[in-house]
Amino acid sequence: MSGRSYHLHDGRKGAALAVRVTPRARKNEIVEVLSDGTVKVHLTAPPVEGKANEALLKYLAGVLDVPISRLEIVAGATGRDKLVSVVDMDAAALHRKIVEHLS
Repeated sequence: MSGRSYHLHDGRKGAALAVRVTPRARKNEIVEVLSDGTVKVHLTAPPVEGKANEALLKYLAGVLDVPISRLEIVAGATGRDKLVSVVDMDAAALHRKIVEHLS
């Protein structure tokens, strides 16, 4: 074994959800799932001071029926395209819950 030391940690298991957000919409809703799997979400919140991100996580927690603490925006926090981590949910269950909420 080499002299390098490695810091290992336990990863949390879950799924990732690609989301495209449209802020300042008429209502909070999942509009469609694009061909690449990205979920289009309309939010009433404005894209200022993290309000749209907070609204997205709160909305998704309700859609997925999970505590908001199990959701995290892991990429794209300042843009329209975001990657949301959902802890303790597999991709199949995530997909099923999203499809159930399509407008």
